[in-house]
Amino acid sequence: MQLEEITPPAGAVKRRKRLGCGPGSGHGKTCGKGHKGQKARSGAKDRAWFEGGQMPLQRRLPKIGFNSPFKVVYQVVNLDDLARLSGQITPEVLKQFGLIRSLKRPVKVLGRGEVSEALQVNVHAVSASASRKIVQAGGSVEIISRAASKAES
Repeated sequence: MQLEEITPPAGAVKRRKRLGCGPGSGHGKTCGKGHKGQKARSGAKDRAWFEGGQMPLQRRLPKIGFNSPFKVVYQVVNLDDLARLSGQITPEVLKQFGLIRSLKRPVKVLGRGEVSEALQVNVHAVSASASRKIVQAGGSVEIISRAASKAES
């Protein structure tokens, strides 16, 4: 027996209903859809979100929250990450060492950890505790304006 010789058992395959083939076929005129009404119309399918004219759930629920288009999302670097580096620290250096992902987003240094040597930190934002620890270790902190860094890239 070959694959192409296999046939389905008798009665398993029904002929398709031919609609709109005249009054003698039994499926003429309204084609088995009855008279008028939503299910007699074209495109009337059961949609998961359709509630039969009732006010839909997504319109009944209140809108919540607010997303500011001006929100600034910083890439965060902690002092314990900077302790592995030395000298001048800029976003380019942080990117090179894999501490941040993109040069297009601003960088903020936070105060987790300690700094043992003097660092010159040039980033977009620094927390008060991080700034205090860097200056106590003999380093300096310079804030880069975001507008200037956007103009460069």
